[in-house]
Formats: sequence, structure tokens, C-alpha cells
Amino acid sequence: MLKRPLALAAGLVLSCSAVIAQAAEILRVSAIPDEAPTELLRKFKPLGEYLEGKLGMKVQFVPVADYPAVVEALASDRLDMAWLGGFTFVQVHLKDPTATPLVQREQDAQFTSTFITADPAVKSLSDLKGKTFAFGSISSTSGSLMPRYFMLKNDQIKPEAYFSRVAYSGAHDATAAWVQAGKADAGVLNSSVWDKLVKAGKVDTRKVRVFATTPTYYDYNWTVRGSLDPALKTKIKQAFLDLDPAKPEDKAILDLQAASRFIETSPENYQGTEQAAREAGLLK
Repeated sequence: MLKRPLALAAGLVLSCSAVIAQAAEILRVSAIPDEAPTELLRKFKPLGEYLEGKLGMKVQFVPVADYPAVVEALASDRLDMAWLGGFTFVQVHLKDPTATPLVQREQDAQFTSTFITADPAVKSLSDLKGKTFAFGSISSTSGSLMPRYFMLKNDQIKPEAYFSRVAYSGAHDATAAWVQAGKADAGVLNSSVWDKLVKAGKVDTRKVRVFATTPTYYDYNWTVRGSLDPALKTKIKQAFLDLDPAKPEDKAILDLQAASRFIETSPENYQGTEQAAREAGLLK
């Protein structure tokens, strides 16, 4: 009489095991939405296909609504890997100290933010007192945190008291569009995105120009959840490090990532970012 219940139980165990095994064969990847969703997907598709070939498993891109959603999903193991800014990495690491930053682009060790305006009278931040200013997302390292930190540290500027209005566009390309359209007298964005927009002709440099650049800081990285299999972490890291700009197919992937190459990184690189966030009042 016990045979049938035992058989059913065994079947359920096998079924659950199959579901778990199937899930384990999919690498769930996302990115902070610092650009338009269509652009994020365009940039990721060739990289995802490359990783599938290197890892021997399906790689699935999971779009998210905003920066906090990426932080929560990675810290709660609903994502396996994410492209984070320095500040979002700090937020993930505070929630899950075992989260591991694997690699960053070579230029992410010397990253900058670019201040832009369409007002001919603006030559420096001192010319913006009482005018309107646009950041990107409030959680953006290059579009909010570090520019804010340097404004306070180097120029004693508290944005909410200095500008007549502070707005958050939500993304770097949106900030450039706002400034070009006159929705803000000036703004700040990721220098790499600015260069890309100029190169693609998506910003009119006859109207919008750069008037200042921040000092350098550490920014973006690829981070994996702490509980991911260590052997898989190693394979993922090596896959990024193996991307060779001398190979045309690899260079195409690197170009989409605005990367000359990927290098190893570590949590220690972002201690300065955490300090900046605390001084800016963005971490309690």
C-alpha cells in the first residue's frame, strides 16, 4: 500500500530536482537602466551570446524598472549577475557582503563625469547659481553621486541650495536631451555616454557643450551574487578577461560595451565611493 505514495513522492523529488537543475543552467543577468531599454538590450545581445558559448549555458537578460530594482534582485539572489555602477555596487555589497565584483572596463578605474550646458554664458559652475540643473538617476554614480560629491568637496556647492531647481532625468541620454531642449540650464552625465552620443550624432554640439569634468573615480563593474557557484564565477571572470581587442569578433563586443578591455576588480576599489555616498547623505 505504501508503494504508490512512495512513487509519487519520488516523482515529486525528481520533478523539483529537474526544475532546480534547469534554473541552474540559466544565468540571469541584468544592468542598471542608465540608458534607454532598447539600447541596453542592443549592447548586451552579442555579449550574452559570447558568454553562452564560453559558459555552456543559457544567458538571459532580465530588464528592470529602476536602479533599486537591480540592487534588490541581486542581493536577494533573483539575479545571478548585474552591470552596476560604483554606488549601486556599494548598495548591493552592504546588503550582501559576499556579492563579488569580478571585472571592470579598463577606463572604469579612471572614470569621470561631464558637465554640459546650452547656455553660452555658462563657463563654470559659478555661473549656474540660481539656475536649473539636471542629474541622471539619484542612484547613479556618474550621473549623481560623484558629481554631487565633488561639487560639495571642491566648490562648496550644495545643489538644492545653489540651484533654483534640481531635477533627475533618470538616465544619462535623457540628461543630454533635457539640456539640449532647454529643460535644464545644465546637467551632468557619464563621460563615456556623452562621447557615444556625440559620436553617434545624437546630440547637437553646436548647441550643447562641455564646460567641466570631474576628477577621476572608480565606477562600473560586473558583479555576481555571493552564493553563485565559485567555479562558475571563475569561468565568468575568465570569459571577460579573454575578450581580445585584436580579434574582430571580440572587438565588436568590446566596442558595444565602450571597453578597450576588461580587467579584474575588487570591493576595495569602491571604498571611496561608499565614503562619498555617506558624506553626500545617501547612505545612513
